[in-house]
Amino acid sequence: MHANRYQPAASRPASAGASLLVLAAVGFGATLVGPTIVPGLLPEPPIFVTNVPIDPPKPTPQPLPKKDAVVKQQTTPLPHQPTPIVKSNGAADPIGATPDFTETTMDPPGPVGPASGGTTVADPPKPPVMIGATVDPRYADALQPPYPNSEIRAQTEGKLVARVLVGVDGRVKAIEILRTPSKGLSEATRRHALSRWRFKPATRDGIPYEDWMTMTLSFKLVD
Repeated sequence: MHANRYQPAASRPASAGASLLVLAAVGFGATLVGPTIVPGLLPEPPIFVTNVPIDPPKPTPQPLPKKDAVVKQQTTPLPHQPTPIVKSNGAADPIGATPDFTETTMDPPGPVGPASGGTTVADPPKPPVMIGATVDPRYADALQPPYPNSEIRAQTEGKLVARVLVGVDGRVKAIEILRTPSKGLSEATRRHALSRWRFKPATRDGIPYEDWMTMTLSFKLVD
């Protein structure tokens, strides 16, 4: 009767050598493929900062003094001394004289003009030409006011003096009774003057203007 006995596996050195070959192949493949597949996993190189010193600003150069500058020296003036007269040894007098006299003919003076700096006297202004108001001949027959019946029955007679303001249109603008025989004649004259009287207005250099004039009326009864 035969008994089954345990058979040992292959020798350990052979399996260890095969494992080393597999690991070597994997490592070689990683070196060829690894940098291309995952480039971002590699660490970035460190950044080095270097301080560069800045030169200080150069001072502004000062202008050099001019070499041709000359310092003037003040000197005290000497007292005035007259120039000495040197007598000339010349035989002739340098300033000659002649006994001949030549008469000089002068032109006659011209007309006398206006005095220098004088002022011209202008003619005084002429006074304006004033013409007073007058009665318009076209309305001369309308100057006498009608006799009131009450004054006729009272036998009132006399002269009436009135002062009227004549406008630029020749109409009476106002009337003042200076003297009258009665109140009735005054009222009749006032109404008639304001409605019927016409005058030529007063003028100043031909330009009409308002002016006062005096009128005298006579009231007399006729049989």
